[in-house]
Amino acid sequence: MGFDKMKDQLSDAMSKNSDKLGDGIDKAADFVDDKTGGKHTDKIDSAADKAKGLLGQDNDDPDQPTRNTR
Repeated sequence: MGFDKMKDQLSDAMSKNSDKLGDGIDKAADFVDDKTGGKHTDKIDSAADKAKGLLGQDNDDPDQPTRNTR
């Protein structure tokens, strides 16, 4: 399988499942935030927002769920 074909399949899968990927990003961010005792919440939130932005999820959109923070 060529690189371009794999890239297209991955891009297609990501676009079809961006909500699930976004939920996974939120869960991972919550886990890391819990493990660090909330010391780096702002940085973790920023990283999660950037990752979700790459998926096309805009956190300014009221229809998009937001991550639970302390």
